[in-house]
Amino acid sequence: MNFIDMLARAERQNQSLLCVGLDPEPARFPAGMAGDAGRIFDFCAAIVDATADLVIAFKPQIAYFAAHRAEPQLERLIAHIRSAAPQVPVILDAKRGDIGATAEQYALEAFERYGADAVTLSPFMGFDSVQPYLKREGKGAFLLCRTSNAGGDDLQNQRLAAVPGQPLLYEHIASLAQGAWNTNGQLGLVVGATYPGEIARVRERAPTVPLLIPGVGAQGGDPVATVRAGWRAEAGRTLAPIVVNASRSILYASSSEHFATAARAEARKTRDQLQAARGP
Repeated sequence: MNFIDMLARAERQNQSLLCVGLDPEPARFPAGMAGDAGRIFDFCAAIVDATADLVIAFKPQIAYFAAHRAEPQLERLIAHIRSAAPQVPVILDAKRGDIGATAEQYALEAFERYGADAVTLSPFMGFDSVQPYLKREGKGAFLLCRTSNAGGDDLQNQRLAAVPGQPLLYEHIASLAQGAWNTNGQLGLVVGATYPGEIARVRERAPTVPLLIPGVGAQGGDPVATVRAGWRAEAGRTLAPIVVNASRSILYASSSEHFATAARAEARKTRDQLQAARGP
């Protein structure tokens, strides 16, 4: 089963558009774990077990593991997801962006070492920085397009005078992902929930590719506006999937020993908000 099919299955089975981002910060762990980087797996596995039936995907952010020399715990965590929630795809948030043999090694890392189903990438170096990932049959990739940070305007919101129609850079990336670059049919885009109007503009240029949308929850993105801008369906069938990520609001819903129960309650609330925004 390819990545897009896995997304569709998880959306149907869990009735969810919610992705839980796994961004472990040991300093924020609950009592009994706080400050202990050796408990990263235990913390994240508890979150996975508590939310596995509520999500469309899990998204571990590699930097939170690598900073604590916890890459082996990341390998173990993804293996745990495979065992405990085989219906849920894993998106490795790595934001890689290199070419040639180096990109091949990054693809090997994401898909072979960690066993992810998809990975986030920076498209700044062009198609040859993306192609090595798309050679992996059935594997997905999300290109940074219109990110949720204010500094994204520095490049993403600039017009390309040399391109017909003079689109903004993020609009051009969206068109490439919908068309010429999507050689294996598994390409998607990262668009921040803090810009719902621009989610809609991306959706116009990329009407069928999946959108990974961070920024709901602690970053203040509006879940209702996000769904209405990006999700598309016809006759009850999703045509344009969205994967709406929340991390801190779920992971750190409580600092008590009952953190996993609190995480489940927050995940359910967010999942239900997203589902309600889809309408009847």
